Amino acid sequence: MEGDSRDLRIWPLQKFCFSLDIGDLQTSAFQEVTGLDVETEVIEYRDNNSRQFSTVKMPGISKVGNVTLKKGIFVKDNKFWEWFEQIEMKTIKRAPAVIKLLDEMGNSTMVWTLTNAFPVKITGTDLKSDGDAVAVETLEIAHEGITIQQG
Repeated sequence: MEGDSRDLRIWPLQKFCFSLDIGDLQTSAFQEVTGLDVETEVIEYRDNNSRQFSTVKMPGISKVGNVTLKKGIFVKDNKFWEWFEQIEMKTIKRAPAVIKLLDEMGNSTMVWTLTNAFPVKITGTDLKSDGDAVAVETLEIAHEGITIQQG
């Protein structure tokens, strides 16, 4: 946007345009991604020679939650079920999952990379004879860490 005097950094990013790549799986468009969170446990202790009658808090082990993905069901698209079925054979393939938040031009503005992701739960669509909604399946993946980068 050359010549535009607006400073786009004062507006929050919009969240409806994103892409997702999981290893070498050819992924289709996803409707929703949730669970991009990290938290750190708090360790409380009291030093034995402390004059204060209270605990000191320190950061402990960090942990990440599972990420939930929702997507429409397409004809002959069983990639995620096939990936999930590998768990039974004890040969689950772990893969990096890269989630990119895109701007209006399709350029990535934020990138979340999940390390060693693998599926832990798949939920098929609900079926209703009186509805006209799109069939959506849910895939929950576990991972071993998350890194965040700017575009």
